[in-house]
Amino acid sequence: MSNDHNHLWKLLWEYEPNGLIAVDPDMYVRLVNPAFCKMFQTQPEDIIGQPAGVILDDIEDFKTAWKTNSVVRRKFREYPQYQLYLNQTIFSIEDEGIIASIMVDISHDLERKRELEKLKRETIKKVNEVVDHQMKVVQEIAGLLGETTADTKVSLLKIIQMIEHDVI
Repeated sequence: MSNDHNHLWKLLWEYEPNGLIAVDPDMYVRLVNPAFCKMFQTQPEDIIGQPAGVILDDIEDFKTAWKTNSVVRRKFREYPQYQLYLNQTIFSIEDEGIIASIMVDISHDLERKRELEKLKRETIKKVNEVVDHQMKVVQEIAGLLGETTADTKVSLLKIIQMIEHDVI
């Protein structure tokens, strides 16, 4: 039964879609799962045994989780060099002597948000262009109406003068 249990845990580790990393108290990488390797474009043999700061840049939250034996939740971190935006949960497992992190890739959410902001900016720009164009057209129409009204008035005055001249 124990072998089946270990096999199940290994399968879960391999197929987990979130990045998983475990570091020791000295902040050296001890374990990574395939999803982590895919996110950070690395192989286990290239990262295991290396200082965690090499790939994660800032490891202060790992140190905090270890020192305080607490869970650091909802840490949003961007790794532009990997086109990643992650929601990290970091926690210590004292009995095992590790600090672990579950990294949920929310890059698509960030990208969607950026696309929406871009669409909003473009829409505002387009609305301003349309309003500016309409105002220009209105000014041109007003100018033409003014000209035709003046022409009409001149014509009417001439007609009135002709009628008055005939009457007198």
